[in-house]
Amino acid sequence: MSETARSRETGGDTGTGLPQRRTGHAFAHTPHRSDGRPPQTPRGVRQPGPGGRPGTIPPVPGRPATLLGEFAASALCAHLFALITWQVLVQGPLLSWDARLSGALVRTVPDAVTEALSDLGNVPVALPVLLLAAVYAVRRGNRRGAAAAVAAMALVPALVVPLKEWTARPGPLEPWAAGYFPSGHTATAFVAYAGAALLLRPYAGRVWPAAAALVLTGATAVGLVLRGFHWPLDVLASLLMCAPLLLAVRRSCRSTRRSSG
Repeated sequence: MSETARSRETGGDTGTGLPQRRTGHAFAHTPHRSDGRPPQTPRGVRQPGPGGRPGTIPPVPGRPATLLGEFAASALCAHLFALITWQVLVQGPLLSWDARLSGALVRTVPDAVTEALSDLGNVPVALPVLLLAAVYAVRRGNRRGAAAAVAAMALVPALVVPLKEWTARPGPLEPWAAGYFPSGHTATAFVAYAGAALLLRPYAGRVWPAAAALVLTGATAVGLVLRGFHWPLDVLASLLMCAPLLLAVRRSCRSTRRSSG
């Protein structure tokens, strides 16, 4: 029986010689796709992530986005603080609304209660809380965050005292006196308690330090307004003024955790 063409072709494959490399799509240098889309990006061309580690395409948002958000928040607080300060200087319409709100709130709670709440913003009460948290943070290796928190507290009188002299705003119950804007007690309480919460946050969790700082700062602000020691805008302006300081403390604490990790 004569050998067919197909048997001759397949018979050559059963020999002892080395297999021949076939050319085709399977051995092409550049892969092809049937749908016409570009091939997958080679591994060596992919963008690395932070620190040279393999990344993803497109890159995942990270630190620049966080920094931009903190800058935007600080800028907003600074603009609102400047607006309130301008209203105080020119006796703008905000002051009439502020006076009506204060008149509706002052002396609605017994003085003994509101005075006790206001005392939470005293330096001898609030400062030791921050210093204890700073000492603990230093012992845990967060020297940068502790230094930032103490520096923020040192800036409070450096900012409050000149503003009080410049604006010379009278008090709700003492129209003959001047120097009530912004509230130094509110600023002291906010920086001390919130700064301590930021320092304790990596070790004690996020919930209770932030909740304690919110309660203590809010109690101070409410006590000052209800007792008639400050106008509501005095308290609000102090919170806006100190928010960028605390954002800087927060960033210092975060940078310490990244470097130690």
